[in-house]
Amino acid sequence: MQNPTVEELKESIKQLSDYQNRLEKEVVTISRKLKMPQGKIDSIIKSHKELNQIRTILSKLNNQKENLVLNLKP
Repeated sequence: MQNPTVEELKESIKQLSDYQNRLEKEVVTISRKLKMPQGKIDSIIKSHKELNQIRTILSKLNNQKENLVLNLKP
């Protein structure tokens, strides 16, 4: 398998970040409809399994992108 390009990594990061934002917004919207206190909403977002997986993947993708950019510099 071929290594991704910087542009491919940027696109993946953007799409995953957009998804993360939509998911967080959905959790907040539902929590507010249930009239949960903000502290509880923050706790739910911090401990949300899928959001934590997304954060981990985004971190890895950003590191991979940075390493690729550094290796491309003369």
